Amino acid sequence: QVQLVESGGGLVQAGDSLRLSCAASGRTVSNWGMGWFRQAPGKEREFVAAIGWSGSTTSYADSVKGRFTISRDNAKNTVYLQMNNLKPDDTSVYYCAATRASLATGRLAYAYWGQGTQVTVSS
Repeated sequence: QVQLVESGGGLVQAGDSLRLSCAASGRTVSNWGMGWFRQAPGKEREFVAAIGWSGSTTSYADSVKGRFTISRDNAKNTVYLQMNNLKPDDTSVYYCAATRASLATGRLAYAYWGQGTQVTVSS
């Protein structure tokens, strides 16, 4: 069993930056793919970014490419999402997830999910 806890969300203005963290416990996730998803009110949960177990492979949604960076520290069992140049459209609850796949962009590939952290970007 893997427990994931996100942190780092908050209320910021457009153009600001935030760094989200996802701390895993229960077992090491160093050999698991990890991902970030987000869900805005009334919308489906959507893929944001994913990272392979070694950190050498990543994937991003087109809407965040060039602004967001996913990274991981396997020694700390933690995954990060650096979000720069935030826009009001980025307002969502952000979820961290773990997958047995090496790198996955689909929700169904992920077995474990955190509770989410709210990010609100004002214009």
